[in-house]
Amino acid sequence: MTDAQWSPGRRAGDAAEFLPVLDVAEPAHQRRLTVLFRLLLLIPHAVVLFFLEIAAFFTVVFGWFAALALGRLPAPVYRFLAGVLAYRTRVGASGMLLIDSYPPFTLTQPPHYPVRIDVRPTRLNRLAVLFRLILVIPAAIVQGLATSGWSALAILWWLITLILGRMPRPLFEATAATLRYEMRVSAYLSMLSPAYPKGLFGEDAALVPQEEPRSATRPLVMSTAGKALLVLFLVIGVISGVTTSVTRSSPDDSGYSMRP
Repeated sequence: MTDAQWSPGRRAGDAAEFLPVLDVAEPAHQRRLTVLFRLLLLIPHAVVLFFLEIAAFFTVVFGWFAALALGRLPAPVYRFLAGVLAYRTRVGASGMLLIDSYPPFTLTQPPHYPVRIDVRPTRLNRLAVLFRLILVIPAAIVQGLATSGWSALAILWWLITLILGRMPRPLFEATAATLRYEMRVSAYLSMLSPAYPKGLFGEDAALVPQEEPRSATRPLVMSTAGKALLVLFLVIGVISGVTTSVTRSSPDDSGYSMRP
């Protein structure tokens, strides 16, 4: 991630539209004990994130008005929101079993931590800022379906990782793709990036310049099995959403069984 100092234009070597990047160093193995108690271990971070999200909400509201006036986020606003996004992504990577390292309690990005994001401050289109909540809806729906589908089978992914002591590569790819897309949607919604969220199914490695930094998810080149799992997440997310909707809209049978 940048030092969050706003600068107009793109860096040398950047594509025409820079998408936020997720860097994850894939572990060769994970300690089964930390996998077993992963959710319990992350409870302190959940508490911290609860208060951070409240602060981030009001900061985004202020940033929205500032971006409409200035065409960019003020540097302090950008730094805080980028820090929250990085923190949330580190906790999410741990909770989704992508890494085995415990997330640090900091908004800055530790230089050697296996999860990092790259967002770059730039000018914002005021019209896109004005209608941000409407524009983000399609991407948010896709992100919600993928995350819901992954979560519906979370116990299965947990058991697989616990038994094997690692996350199989196709599952790692699909999980990383889900987390990365969620990060990109958050970055767009909070105006940290003008780039609309895309790249759910990864990139073609041949199209990524060789001089760019690389990691297990940069570029995120997905296998056929990884893409199939990601499609499974989306399908299960749709089924889960439809089932929940039908259940909530179903009338109380007891009300219809009553007779005068």
